[in-house]
Amino acid sequence: MAKDLDLLVREILVVNSTDIPHKGPHVTKVPLQTISKLAPFSALIISIIFVVYFVVRFYVLEGFLLRRLYGETYTRMDETTRRGFVNHHIAGSTKLLILVLAAYPFVDVAFGTANFHTPFAGSHYVTMGDVLIIVAQMLIAMYVFELFYRPKISPVSVGHHIGTIMIGQSAIAISLNLVRERDATIEFILCTVWGAFDIVSEFLPHISIILYRVYPNEHKFLYKIFRICCVSTLIGTTAETALTMYLFGVLWYDWTIAFKITTPMLHVLFASAQLWGSYNFYKMFKKQERIILRLDGKSGDEEAAPKPEQDNTRQEQIFISSMDGDRSGQPSRDGSEVELTVNPTR
Repeated sequence: MAKDLDLLVREILVVNSTDIPHKGPHVTKVPLQTISKLAPFSALIISIIFVVYFVVRFYVLEGFLLRRLYGETYTRMDETTRRGFVNHHIAGSTKLLILVLAAYPFVDVAFGTANFHTPFAGSHYVTMGDVLIIVAQMLIAMYVFELFYRPKISPVSVGHHIGTIMIGQSAIAISLNLVRERDATIEFILCTVWGAFDIVSEFLPHISIILYRVYPNEHKFLYKIFRICCVSTLIGTTAETALTMYLFGVLWYDWTIAFKITTPMLHVLFASAQLWGSYNFYKMFKKQERIILRLDGKSGDEEAAPKPEQDNTRQEQIFISSMDGDRSGQPSRDGSEVELTVNPTR
């Protein structure tokens, strides 16, 4: 009897209603409903994604593609640097794919007129929620992959990744019990907002680190791209905080006490990791700036300025140091392992 009542209530809650009023923020009008019929199969979905990551990493990237694209630049890397290099390719391509797949359903559900049960692009089988469930598992699997694959990762990055994994999977899990979890729908929408900012603002840092490994002596180019990364991640974090706290505020009376407490705490964790990344990119572009000044003989530090007869030696040291320095310092999305100093020649 209790099971029958539970099923009846759930069927009432998941009624597909696409005629949503436009007054006020759209997220306040989204009905309490299941995310997708695929939600109960999340374990199977993420398992398939892990298999895909393995095949791409082992048979494609490490198998032949990176060697053909980068030649000796890739083959001469040590194990730590090589793993970080591979990880940035997987993370960057995954985020690009998620952006292509999820941009439309995310915007339409979070800010447009759709809900999770609205057909995706007019399909008779696929809904907005189906796509969002799959891309959410892609992002979560990417962070799990990085935690296992990279031999060196900072505590800040670990905290960010674990927080993302736990809150993402929790948002999907509680949507399976709408009778007791009345804030499940809005919690998943808020998670998609976090994920969207993570994908958009952190895509360029992946590209910048790949370029850093491929062109270690292009100091002026690296100076520009690291500066852009610093500014873009800072702007992204500021915009994310403003939008997330706005949505959190307008939905204040819809949250249970648990999410009223944990949501701000999680956002502080995510924002701290992103600000740490901005700070490290700041130090990276300042490092490139100092190298440029030294190479141009315009350091400004008269005591540290090389003597004329030492110019060639100093320039050679700087070039070798920037290329053959601490190769294990592979920067990550939040600057977890950034090479910040010019190391002496070995």
